[in-house]
Amino acid sequence: MTPLDSLKPQERGRIHSITGSPAVVQRLAELGLFEGEEIQFLGKAPLGDPLEIQVGTTTLSIRKKDAQGILVQTLTQE
Repeated sequence: MTPLDSLKPQERGRIHSITGSPAVVQRLAELGLFEGEEIQFLGKAPLGDPLEIQVGTTTLSIRKKDAQGILVQTLTQE
C-alpha cells in the first residue's frame, strides 16, 4: 500500500485504509473518502501543500499531513 501523497499526478488508486485522529477520519468520511473508494491524485500546490484529489465527480483539496494517513492501492492505467 502507498500513502496518497506518494502518488504521481493523474495516478489513480483505491483507498485501502484511513488513519489519523478520530476527528480527521470523521471529516474525511464527511468529504466522501471511504475504504474501497476510487480516487485520482490531481496534483500539489506549488509549495507542496495542499494536495488536490478527485473522488467521483468531486474535486477536493486536503492537507498533505492528512493525505499521508490515507493508504491506497494504485490502479493500473487502462
